[in-house]
Parts: sequence; C-alpha cells; structure tokens
Amino acid sequence: MLKQISIVAFAAVLSAAAGCANNKNMAGHGGSHANGPISKEEVQAAQRAWGDGIVDISRVYAKGGDYEARAVKHIDSMYAYGDTIVLFKPTLARDDQFRGTFDEALSYFIGRKGTEDTGFAIQGWTNVRFENEGIYTDSDSAMAMGNYFFKDPNGDETKVEYSFGYVRDDAGDLKIMLQHSSVPFGSWKD
Repeated sequence: MLKQISIVAFAAVLSAAAGCANNKNMAGHGGSHANGPISKEEVQAAQRAWGDGIVDISRVYAKGGDYEARAVKHIDSMYAYGDTIVLFKPTLARDDQFRGTFDEALSYFIGRKGTEDTGFAIQGWTNVRFENEGIYTDSDSAMAMGNYFFKDPNGDETKVEYSFGYVRDDAGDLKIMLQHSSVPFGSWKD
C-alpha cells in the first residue's frame, strides 16, 4: 500500500511539473498530445540514447577530441534545460548535490577545477545498460526506475540506482526533467 501511495505521489509531482512545462514553455504539447501518449518503447530508446551519449563522451575524451562539445550536445539533446525545471541529483555529488542548471550538469559530466566534479562522463565508460524496475507513462510524462550499470575499460561494472522523469519537447522528443542517481546502500567507499 505504501509503495502504491509513493508511486502515485511521485507521479502526481511529475505530472504537475510536466503540466507546468507544457503550459509555460512547451505549449504545443500541453493538451493536444500531437505525438500521442509517451510509450515504454520511447523511454527505453531515450535510455539507450543517454547511455550511448555517456559512452561517446568517454570515447571522445580518450581520443583527445572536443569532449566538452560532445557533452554539450548530449545535455542539449537529452535534458529539458531551457524548457522546464530540471531536477538533477547526480550519483557522485556531495557538496553541490543538485544540478538545476545546464552549466552545473556540464560541470558534473566533464569536471571543473575548484569543484568536487571530476567528470563522471570522462571516466572511460565503454557501455551503459539499464535494468528497469518499472516504467510509468502517460500522455505528458513518463518515469522509469531501476539500476543502470556502467562498464569501465577493464570490463568491470558499477551498479547505480536511478529514477528518471521525462517530458516531450516541442519537437516531440523525450527530454529528462528529473534524474536521481545513487549508489546502492553500503557500496560506496569514503
């Protein structure tokens, strides 16, 4: 019963945020559902694209390329910054726990001197895979929760827990407006 109430409450918060986004900045999708309800397949495709983007940032960094430009492209294509509020709580953030701006997200992904950010997306990841505990969808928003696994160059995987929330942008593409990641209880090392 508590789990159902928590899911319903979380869905209500996400739906309200999506409604604000649709009414304020994404007016073409607020009530018209021009692209139809969000499907589980769209969420899974967005997850694959997110994981592929993280791997590609690592690849560009390892080859000495313009990894910052690749990270900017990743954030632009995957997150709803500029369209609505983005609630982003990265995995490895202690001092600056929440990344509500594009620049804060970029700092987390590629690192920034003078901060705790060492560049999560430039750690050499070779694969990211998602195992969904569940996916909730409706006409304006979607949520997914589960574990994702980051494979390092040695083939070892790091398991991370996640919750993602999605809304459609004006082009009909899914964008992340909520991301909460954490390591499983008892698995971090200080």
